[in-house]
Amino acid sequence: MSLLPLFDQALLGRADAPALTFERADGTADASTFGDLEVRSNRLAAVLRGRGLIAGDRVAFFLVNRPEVIDLWLAGVKLGLILVPINVLYREREVAHIVGDARPAAVVTTAAQAALLPEGTVWWDVDGLAADAVALAPHLATRDSLGAGVRCGSETPLALVYTSGTTGASKGAILTHGNFAANGLALRQAWGFSAADRYLAVLPLFHVHGLANGLHLWLFSGCHMRLVERFEHEKALAWFRDYRPTVFFGVPTMFVRLLDWPEAEAREIAQGMRLFVSGSAPLPAPVLEAFRDRFGQVILERYGMTETLMNVSNPYHGERRAGTVGFPLPMTAVRIVDELGADVPDGTSGELLVRGPHVCAGYWNRPEATAVAFVDGWFRTGDIGVRAPDGYITLEGRRSDLIISGGFNIYPREIEELLAELPGVREAAVVGVKDPLRGEVPVAYLVADTDCSMDAVDAAVRRQLASFKVPRHYVRVDALPRTALGKVQRHLLPAP
Repeated sequence: MSLLPLFDQALLGRADAPALTFERADGTADASTFGDLEVRSNRLAAVLRGRGLIAGDRVAFFLVNRPEVIDLWLAGVKLGLILVPINVLYREREVAHIVGDARPAAVVTTAAQAALLPEGTVWWDVDGLAADAVALAPHLATRDSLGAGVRCGSETPLALVYTSGTTGASKGAILTHGNFAANGLALRQAWGFSAADRYLAVLPLFHVHGLANGLHLWLFSGCHMRLVERFEHEKALAWFRDYRPTVFFGVPTMFVRLLDWPEAEAREIAQGMRLFVSGSAPLPAPVLEAFRDRFGQVILERYGMTETLMNVSNPYHGERRAGTVGFPLPMTAVRIVDELGADVPDGTSGELLVRGPHVCAGYWNRPEATAVAFVDGWFRTGDIGVRAPDGYITLEGRRSDLIISGGFNIYPREIEELLAELPGVREAAVVGVKDPLRGEVPVAYLVADTDCSMDAVDAAVRRQLASFKVPRHYVRVDALPRTALGKVQRHLLPAP
């Protein structure tokens, strides 16, 4: 199954309907119909094809939220390209790894962001591409002129989305047309999306939460979307008042910020809302309860990951149980197994395995990692959970040392490897500590020379890693606690 026929329900079937309002950080805004999106993406596809791209080529984008990301995504679907989103918070070290691994034909970005690309990387200015598309002769940018030879099916790769691994090496999950289609169809059914909805989109489009869930549900349903460059809690109340959305997707940190609103205003805005969804990190039960008390709405928490998109969700109709992630979504099977791979009874903790048409095709150029990730067709999530007798699943922790901070995944090994390269640092260990706003934040423990400045260490890390990965504290220790085999015993590190 190609995504395009599903998108066409909006692009062609609702061509005259208002589709998108985009608000820039400076407050200016643009509006588009679904027909506008169809024409713009056809024009961009023609420009990309004119620059030599063919089906199967990788094209990365390194951009904040803007309509051109949507145009590029649609053009990629129409041409059979493989899109590679890059987190705009990434710095040179992280960007270099993704570009070196995916080897895109080009990176679509801005001049400012291009300065972070490895030397010699081919990059195309997003505004220049848009200008070329506008200037293109109409007869060269029609759907008929683009379709020859491009036949996408359910197994056709559409995206490489990079997610860190426990080894510190970021891996590209191969997500296909079928993966995205199954995910969107399951969520549309489970969460009741329709053309009558109004979706306030604040999540970054380089992340599967904003892309595979938000963007695709908008296109699958043909509803209206208001897109902003990034979430700003100071502006959020005005966005809700002005736009009057019916649906909002966020990460727990955002919902903590929304609790700052006065109760009267919260209740007024919530009257027009039918669905608040939280994901990308665990939602603390006290936040769900405080939100229910202030807004009169129960947040729907769900569980997914880059490699599998969405797996489990609390019900739209029925109890949204605090602390749980609910039940498997349509077309998704879930097992909970012990260390030997045997199913455990309800009430017993184990690792979650998932299977379904939404699960990725493996990791780009990583056959060994792919082989480890799959067991008899089941994907090993690495997450530990337990199922109640009535079917609700609760996540209890992670098999790896993954830190989730504000919805972003952080793997300690990546930070540790960088710290170990710095002058004066002899050993390093990074752990996650609880934080009331971000859920968890990284803290670094260093065995370092006496003349090693923690300020200098911090400055070096900030130059090379995304801001959310920068340790919030640096703690000097005489030695790292280790097992007889040399493994660091993180649980024995002192409190920061």
